[in-house]
Amino acid sequence: MEFRAGIRVQIVVTLGMLMLLAFVPLSFAVSGLARASQLVARRQAVIAVAHSVATHEKDRSRAPEDTLAAHLGEAGIDALAIVKNGTIVASAGEKLVPSDLGKPGTARSESGMIVASAQADDIVVLARAPASDGTGVAPMVRLVSLYVSLFAAVVLIFMYFTLTRVLVRPLEALVRATGKVARGARSLALPKNGPRELDDVAASVETMAEKLIADEKTLRAKVDELTQTTKQLVDAQTQVVRGERMASVGRLAAGVAHEIGNPIAAILGMEDLLLDSATTPDEGRDYVVRMKKETERIHTILRDLLDFARPEESPESTGQFTPANVKKTADEVAALAKPQKTFRDVMLTLDVPGDLQARITTARLTQVLLNLLMNAGAALAGRRDPRVSVRARKDADGVVIEVEDNGPGVRADLGEQIFEPFVTSKDVGEGTGLGLSVCRGLVEAAGGTISLDASYCEGARFVIRLSSATA
Repeated sequence: MEFRAGIRVQIVVTLGMLMLLAFVPLSFAVSGLARASQLVARRQAVIAVAHSVATHEKDRSRAPEDTLAAHLGEAGIDALAIVKNGTIVASAGEKLVPSDLGKPGTARSESGMIVASAQADDIVVLARAPASDGTGVAPMVRLVSLYVSLFAAVVLIFMYFTLTRVLVRPLEALVRATGKVARGARSLALPKNGPRELDDVAASVETMAEKLIADEKTLRAKVDELTQTTKQLVDAQTQVVRGERMASVGRLAAGVAHEIGNPIAAILGMEDLLLDSATTPDEGRDYVVRMKKETERIHTILRDLLDFARPEESPESTGQFTPANVKKTADEVAALAKPQKTFRDVMLTLDVPGDLQARITTARLTQVLLNLLMNAGAALAGRRDPRVSVRARKDADGVVIEVEDNGPGVRADLGEQIFEPFVTSKDVGEGTGLGLSVCRGLVEAAGGTISLDASYCEGARFVIRLSSATA
């Protein structure tokens, strides 16, 4: 876990660094000033001793050597000399030469030594003393450093506790309060015991929290409204799908009624023949077998029609999902379409592998394929050599099903709009324009797509892409 210093520590450390940058040069400055002051004081003291010696020598109250010896050592002087006419007439301590003589009443520092001259009438006194060796400066520097360190420590401690009380605690209270809101609290109460700026921040946070809570309530209401609207749309879609299914059933029923008329007429004719006493037993058996076949044909047509018209239970309601066998479904759809009048002269071909399975329910795939075939049959009415083909294959993305006819195709101005509700290429009164829209809804509900192949120019080709349910 990454360690991050708090605002108190950061401010105190920054202030400590600033004090360090300020007080370290100050310590060196104090040390240099003390040494300079000590040197000036030593120079003044040496000059004073030289004047004193010159004054005593002028009074001639005692021998020059005694006077020099009496003042030797004062102010650290290690050499004294009396000079007359450029010649040293008396000296004490270290040896001096006339070349050390400077302007009377002055002092100079050379090579760590202080040389001073003083004059009374014709008597010149030359004094020399070592420059300051720093004695007495170090204790003063240590004292100043100790004072500065104690002052800095007190300031930093004071700043730490002041920041804790004035800044950190109000911020922590603000964080705790906002944390309660983040965990689900519906109100925000912030303390107003900090500086004015923090109180302003707390007031702004309260206003923001109140607005966010109000916006959340509004958003929840919108979500509930959207959920209800979505439910209504799903119900409406279900009604549309059911209505289109029943419309398809109606169209199928019309074709079936015409289709079963011939078998019924044949059965009635054979019944009349059976009632004729001239019929032989062999002929009667043959009539019964034919009647049975025609009856089974009628039964098959009606059963397929009822199976298609039966409302489908959604996979969500049953908790089960059985993938559709594409070939079996295509065969059943072909059986439903062939009895229709529009398919009487149409050559319908199927090219579907037997082991191909798609992730869609059989009833939904049946409705989609039947709708496409019925549309193709209606488009081929009155055309020469009408052909419809259903092909299916498996590719890298899943299952591809193509329904193709050699009819007039879809007008270029419609294009993909053909899948929109109430858009149709049929004449007024011949279609609702909901069939392809329902097909798209059924395919997309299964996670697939349906589209019109614009590159196909010999009629219409619809391409259905679904996820594969086979390994």
